[in-house]
Order: sequence, then C-alpha cells, then structure tokens
Amino acid sequence: MPDLDVVLEAYGRAWREPDDARRLALLKTAWSDHGLYQDPSANASGRAALSEHISGVLETYPGCRVEITSGVDRHHDKIRFTWHMRSANGAIAIKGIDFGEIGADGRLTKIIGFFGPVPAP
Repeated sequence: MPDLDVVLEAYGRAWREPDDARRLALLKTAWSDHGLYQDPSANASGRAALSEHISGVLETYPGCRVEITSGVDRHHDKIRFTWHMRSANGAIAIKGIDFGEIGADGRLTKIIGFFGPVPAP
C-alpha cells in the first residue's frame, strides 16, 4: 500500500503534467481505478476521465501550476487539504480546498473540490 505522502505527491504532479502517458502513470499511483473527482466545473469518474479533465485545464490555462498549499488533515479514510493554481506569470489565479477519501489500497477514491474562500454566514 502506498504511503499517503507518495500518493498526494503523485496526484499533485499529475495536475502539472502535460504529457498524457506520464500523467496517467502518476494517476495510477495516486488514483483508484474508479475514483470520483468533482469540482464546480467538473465531474470525472475513473482515472482516464480525470486525466482528460486535467488535460483540459492545462490547455485552458497554459503554463499553470496547481500546488498543494497545506498539510493534509486526515481521520479514518477522509482527508482535506488546500491548494492554489498559479497562472503562467506566477500570480495565484484560483485557491481551493479538497476533501477526499482513501481506499483500502491507499489510493484516492474520491476528491470533492471547492474554489475560493468559504462563504460568509
């Protein structure tokens, strides 16, 4: 079973990898065969669908870098962490938080992402 740090490193690198084959190899380390990814702009079921979504993000925002910006909070099989996307000029374009689940094999089975700060009451 892969260590959570290894899984999240591969997941983060997948979000920066423009080459389809290398991105899929990273996701094979990090992502369950049938994992679910959802954010306000996407709903991807399975590793290939997530890779295609990431490819679309990289094409829409050339030169962008998605980076995990916090430690990982974990209990049971649940995780949460923050991230941001830097544009090609280095400016932070989007900030967000992801909530996820880890499967029995140690890989991610679900990521539910939110963009921007938590709304005020």
